[in-house]
Parts: sequence; C-alpha cells; structure tokens
Amino acid sequence: MSDIFIKKVDVRAVNVPLEYPVYTAIGVVDTSPLVLIDIHTDANVVGRSYIFAYSPVVLSALKTLTESLSGLILESRLEPVAINQMLENKFKLLGYTGLMRMAGSGIDMALWDAFSKSANLPLYKLLGGSKKEIKSYDSHSMDGIELAAMRAENAASQGFKGVKTKIGYSHVNEDIAVIRRIREAAGENIKIMVDYNQGLSVPEAINRISALESEGVYWVEEPVSYFDDEACRQVKERVNIPVQVGENWLGTEDMIKTLRLGANDFAMPDIMKIGGVTGWIKAAALAEAYAKPMSSHLFQEFSAHLLTVTETAHWLERLDIAKSVVDSSLKFCDGRAVLSDEPGAGFEWKESEIEKFII
Repeated sequence: MSDIFIKKVDVRAVNVPLEYPVYTAIGVVDTSPLVLIDIHTDANVVGRSYIFAYSPVVLSALKTLTESLSGLILESRLEPVAINQMLENKFKLLGYTGLMRMAGSGIDMALWDAFSKSANLPLYKLLGGSKKEIKSYDSHSMDGIELAAMRAENAASQGFKGVKTKIGYSHVNEDIAVIRRIREAAGENIKIMVDYNQGLSVPEAINRISALESEGVYWVEEPVSYFDDEACRQVKERVNIPVQVGENWLGTEDMIKTLRLGANDFAMPDIMKIGGVTGWIKAAALAEAYAKPMSSHLFQEFSAHLLTVTETAHWLERLDIAKSVVDSSLKFCDGRAVLSDEPGAGFEWKESEIEKFII
C-alpha cells in the first residue's frame, strides 16, 4: 500500500507544430493538439504525461474531460492499478471508451511516471525490465515520391533499418512508385512498412495489397476500417503480406475481439487508447498468448519502456508528436531507441515553449 497521496492535478492544452504534416489517405493532421497532465503528490513527486487529440476540434473537450476525471483521484493513494480499476468500474454503465478511455489513459501514464519517480527508478526497471536498445523504425507521411525518398534516405543515414510510409494514392501504381523510390533511396535492405489508414474497401484492399506482393513490403497497416474485424480478417486471408492493426483498439476489450477472429498478423496498441501503462501490460499478455509480434504507436517516451517488458516486442515507432514541448532523455542510435536511467518515463516539459502554444 502506497503512503503517497495525490494532492493536485494540472491539465493544460497546447496545439504545437509538427516537423512534417501527417498526410494520410483519409485526411491530414497538420498540427499536434496535446493535453499535458501533471499529477502532484505529497512526496514532492510530479508525474507527467501527454495525450493526443488528433484534431484541434476535440482538444477543448478532451482537456475538460481529463480535468473532470482528475477530480476523482484527488487525495487517493498513488496506486495506478487501483485507480485504473476504480475509473473502469465507475463508468461501466456509460462505457469506458472513446475520449473517456483516452483521458483515463493519460492519467494512468502520469500515475506510473510518478510511481516510478517515487521509487527513484526508471519506468522499465520498476516494471521489472532490463535496459536494452529497442529496434525502431522511422514513421513518415503520405509524402509523394520525392519527399518520401528524401526522408527515407535521411532515416537510413541515421541507422534506421525500417521506415513506414502512408499510401493510398489515386492509383496503386503511385503506391508502387513511392515504395520503389524509397527502396532506391534507403537501400535494398531497408524494411518498408505501409499504412493505408483505413482508406480501402475489402475488394480494394485485396487488389492493392496483392499488387504490392512483389515489392518486399514488410507489413500493411490498417487497410480497412479499424472497427470491422471481419473485413480485416477477409483481407488477411487473401493476401501474402502481414497485416498490422491495433492503434485504434480502445482497451483490451477491442484487442481480444480482433485476436479471437484471427484478423491480424501483427499487433500495434496505442498506449493512449489501450489504457495507459496498465492497459499495455494487459495487451502484452494477450499478444504473448496469441503469439503476435507487438509494436508501439506514437508516445515513444513511454512506449520504449514498455517494450522492454513485452515478451513479443517487435518495433518502436519513432514519430515525435510532442518534441516542441517535451525534453526527453530517450535517444536514438543506429536505428535503436536508447533509454536513460532517469527516474520515471524520463522527460520534462519545455515550459518556455508551452507558453507559446497554450490554448
């Protein structure tokens, strides 16, 4: 039982620039709307996390919801799993999903950051992991041929052995041209992952992915709507490139449905949607039980720690959506994420930058 109590929670909203806008087959993310969370304890330990609203339209609502949920944990003991259980139980009738799950995940992440700081341990060590370098890929956008090639060449020069590009151009021949140009720029040995961002119907997905089979694509991500596991299963059974899904699982309740139906080859939970650190640990157990290689989605500061305690750990996604306001101790060397020994998740806020982008 923890003797540390939660005294205050600060919640702020910022909308920060991205180095590259994220173009996809279904839309564009041209800024990074974030909710920043600081959980203050009576032990003078502050736990931090951030969550990603995807669209500025949602940012105010997500901030307000996070503030409301935070009010429920004041004066509670610093016990992340117990608090997660309390929140899940409290909102069973409403459904602990959607923005509610995202806000709760952000709180969970900050609680674990505080909990590991209170033990003066990095998060991976608190969870029982060992320090290791995590295989990472550089995650790109639907960039067009020349920018895709430039970014891939740059990634390869930094030692990354894999890059992901978003495709779903007007014709599959454009998809193929981008893939070939990336391989030409980054080298024959580069792993190329592609992401359709749910932009295809089942027949389109089967036809397009089949056309990519001679291009050496490492995985195809979210070819069809994320909520239609049956559609994804139909695609998976008809193509010969591994199908990657999971970034939109809202809790392990969603994950188990996909796994039971056999709708994926690889798993990619998003820590903000799966349920924070607590949810990730559950997801890792499911991935192990179903023998699914498991990669991360966004939130690289936390995800690197969690992959050290994931039995089927696969790849870390390097896509730094918070670099404008986060000073992280996580480094990348020769295409691998290198954790520090700083307590917690290992990052601080850039307060002077936050002031520029506060909403």
